Amino acid sequence: MTSIVEPSAYEAACNGRGPADHGRVVREVLDRVGDKWSVLVIGALQGQRLRFTELLHAIPGISQRMLTLTVRQLERDGLLTRTVHAEVPPRVEYELTDRGRGFVELALALAEWAIEHREGIEASRAEYDARA
Repeated sequence: MTSIVEPSAYEAACNGRGPADHGRVVREVLDRVGDKWSVLVIGALQGQRLRFTELLHAIPGISQRMLTLTVRQLERDGLLTRTVHAEVPPRVEYELTDRGRGFVELALALAEWAIEHREGIEASRAEYDARA
């Protein structure tokens, strides 16, 4: 006797058998956490609390404006918290929430996969480009 395995909500949405909004939710979340600045901000905050300037220096190439936009979106999504200390000048610190720390594990797994398969991917690209 074979057992029937129910598809995950994601698999059902991809196959047109689940609520259509699951696909929208997945796209929205991947748009946020899949952009290069969000991943780098989350990585920089892994295991530590940083002030804005420290975070700015920890991420090569990010502008102050892009960092501001990125931390606002990550805070809005509940992936990091922003704490303002009532000092002169004000001190602002950022740290990951439990949700943000949970994403770190997934991002690290994806990064490990990318490193493990980098040579094969580069070879496939070269082979494809040579045919094109």
